[in-house]
Amino acid sequence: MWWDDETIERTVTKQFVANKIGSKTASRLDQPPGFGKDLTDSTYWDWIEKKCKRTFLILADIGLPSHIFDLVDDSLDDQDLPFAIDQVARLRLTPSKNDKIEKKFYYRQFHYLLRHLDEGAHTGYKDEEVVPVDVVDKKHAVGRGHLIDKVTLPNQPGIVFCRSQIRFSPDHINMEEFMSEIDGLKGVQHEHLLSYWASYTHRGYGYILFTPAPAYSLRSLLTTMPGCLKQLDKKARRRAVMNWIYCLSDTICFLHSQGLSHGNIRPSTVEFSKENFPFFSGFKPFYMRALGGVMDNKVFDREAYDYGAPEKIPSLPSSSSDSIDRTANDSNNQTSPNFDPQAADIFSLGCIILELLSFLFKRQGRPFAAHRAAKHRAVGRGSPFPDASFHDNIEQVESWMTELATDATEKDDPVFGGVEPILCVVVKMLAFYPSERLKADKVREMIGQILVESCGMPEPHCLSRNRNWSFGSGSVRQHRSSSRQSTESAGTRSAISTQRRSGSQGEASNRASAGSGGSASLRSIKTLFREPDKGEAASRPRNSSQGSQSSAQEKRLQASIFENTLRLA
Repeated sequence: MWWDDETIERTVTKQFVANKIGSKTASRLDQPPGFGKDLTDSTYWDWIEKKCKRTFLILADIGLPSHIFDLVDDSLDDQDLPFAIDQVARLRLTPSKNDKIEKKFYYRQFHYLLRHLDEGAHTGYKDEEVVPVDVVDKKHAVGRGHLIDKVTLPNQPGIVFCRSQIRFSPDHINMEEFMSEIDGLKGVQHEHLLSYWASYTHRGYGYILFTPAPAYSLRSLLTTMPGCLKQLDKKARRRAVMNWIYCLSDTICFLHSQGLSHGNIRPSTVEFSKENFPFFSGFKPFYMRALGGVMDNKVFDREAYDYGAPEKIPSLPSSSSDSIDRTANDSNNQTSPNFDPQAADIFSLGCIILELLSFLFKRQGRPFAAHRAAKHRAVGRGSPFPDASFHDNIEQVESWMTELATDATEKDDPVFGGVEPILCVVVKMLAFYPSERLKADKVREMIGQILVESCGMPEPHCLSRNRNWSFGSGSVRQHRSSSRQSTESAGTRSAISTQRRSGSQGEASNRASAGSGGSASLRSIKTLFREPDKGEAASRPRNSSQGSQSSAQEKRLQASIFENTLRLA
C-alpha cells in the first residue's frame, strides 16, 4: 500500500485511531489537548484529524501510537515533517534515549511523505525518500550500468511503464549529462514512438519512465507469435499488420518532418504493446544506451548490418576474420557531408515492411533470412553466419518479393490486394542510391492510398479521426502528439478522400505511382538501378568499398532485377 493523500484521508478515522491506541486510552480522544486548557473547544481527535494524520501513522508504524497525545501537547503536527535525524530526539519517543527507535522513526516517516512522479517532469529524490513505484517484472541488464524493467505508478492506475535505470559514474554518465539527455527526450513526442513520460534521480542512479511499455518486438515476432497477437482472428491479425505498416511509415514521416532521423531502424527497435500497438524505440543514441541497443564498436552488430542501408554499412574485408569485430559499427562513413540519414531510414524501413509482409504469409524470420543468404558469401572469412543482409543480397530479395506477389494473388482476403502495390513501394525504398529512394511523406501517402483503395480499409489507424486502436485485448490511450502530426494525418486523409472521389487522369496517375496493380509502376523498377551519368555519380556518396560493391551489384541487377516481378504485370 502506498500512503498517498487519498489513502491517508480514507484510512485515518476516529475508529481507526481508537483501535490502534486501545480502549483504555481511546476516551482521551474527546478531551481537549494539554496546551489548550480552557482556551479551546477542540479535542485531541480534532487535532489529529486536521493536522497530524501522517504523524499518527508513523507512530503506529513503529509501535508507539499512544505517543500521539504527547506530540499534540507539544503542538507538533504534519507540517513539522520530515524531522532530520538529529532532531528526532526532541520527540522524546522513549523515556530514555533509544537510537534504534529514533532511526526507525526517521526512515519510516518518508513512507508517509510521498512525492508522486508527474507526466513530463523530472523529480530529484533524496536518498532517504521512498519513490512510489511498483515493479511488475524483474530487472534485466542491457549494458554496463543499465537495467530496464516495467513499473506502475499508484497515481496512474492501469498504465505500465518501461523504466530504465542508469548508474552515474565518472566513466559512464554524470548528472549534468543525464539532465541534458532528458531535455532532448522531452522534445520528441509521438504516439508511435517510445516516448519520455517522467524521470527521477535517487541514490546515485537516474531513472527514465517511457511509454508505452513493450510487450514484444518485431525481432521476437520473427520467431514466436505472442499470445496477445495469436488471440486475434486471422482477418483482424492481417488488418493489424497492414495498420502497422502505415503507422510506422507515418512515424518516420513525422521524424523527418522535424528535421530528425531515426538512425536505428531494425526489428529490435520495432516494438508492440500488449494491445499490439506498434511503436519505434531506439531512435536516439541515448535510447540505445538506456534500452539495450548495441553501442560497443568492438562487438559486431549483426542486426544493424543486415537491415542497414548500403551507404551506411562499410564492406567487411574477407582477408581477416576479426574484421567483423570493428567494421559493422564503424560510423565514419556516416559523418560524410554527403550522408543522408533520412534516406538511410527509408531503406531500413523498406526492409521492415518486407518482414511484415512476409509475416502475412507466415514466412517471416528464418525462412526469409535463409533465402537472402542462399547465394552469398559469409560475413568475413571463417564466419559461421551467412550474410543475410538486405543490401548485399538484392537479387534474393527480389525473388522473395516475386514469390510474395504471386502468393498474394491466391488469397481471398481483400487485405492481400495491397501486397503487390506495397511491394512496388518497397522497391523504390530499397534503391541502392540514396537520392533515388522515396521520401518519407511519399511512402506514407502511397501506403495510405493502397490500404484504402486496394485493401478495403477505409480508415487505417493513423488516418482515423478517432485514432482508436482496436487490435488487442484492451484500449490504447492516445499518447501525446504534436499538432504537426495531427495536421499531417488530416492532410493525408483529405488527399486520399479527394483521390477516391476523383475520376480524373490524375487519379490514375496516382494509382500507378502507388503501384496499385499498374504495369507502369512495375516496369519503372529498372530505372532505380540504371547506370548514373557522370554528374550523378560524382554527387552520390560512396566510399571505396561501396564503389566496387555497387559496381558488381549494378551488373547483376542490370540483367535480372525484378524480371520475375515484371511478368506479373
